[in-house]
Amino acid sequence: MPCCIECINTSEVGMVERCGAYYRQAGPGANCVCWPIDSIVGVVSMRVQQLNVAIETKTLDNVFVDVVISIQYSTIQERIWEAFYSLQDHKKQIRAYVEDIVRATLPTVTLDEAFASKETIAVEIKRGLDATMNTYGYLILNSLVTDMTPDARVRNAMNTINSSKRLKEAAAEKAEGDKVTAQVLA
Repeated sequence: MPCCIECINTSEVGMVERCGAYYRQAGPGANCVCWPIDSIVGVVSMRVQQLNVAIETKTLDNVFVDVVISIQYSTIQERIWEAFYSLQDHKKQIRAYVEDIVRATLPTVTLDEAFASKETIAVEIKRGLDATMNTYGYLILNSLVTDMTPDARVRNAMNTINSSKRLKEAAAEKAEGDKVTAQVLA
């Protein structure tokens, strides 16, 4: 029976099947595989990976917001089999859970509350993903709300409101200064 040498890259684990059934894992480096009975059917990365998920949702005050969530995760060493064989596409699964959690959380708060509660949203996402993805062999290391952008018209309106507030305060300060100056001159 001919043997082949197959190389697996550092920080990856190869999945070896014998006659179509799982047989063993192949570590980094050169691995002897008895071809055609054995074959390496895929590899699982052991590196920390990041998945950015962009979501558009609406807040309680009916403002549409584009949110970008970054999920940092890795494969659990003891659960490589689950990571390879349980899900067809783990990234789609993570994305679906993140979208579900964000779309359940953000519509319950106003835009201002959403900006103030980025950390709470990130913790909620991590908590929800931890429980689910652990069974599939993935460890969720971190969840970050990296961007939250309201619709351009809303941003312009907010900037106009803030600008008007500052102009009003400046006018009040100027009037107070003029009043003091008039009293000193009188």
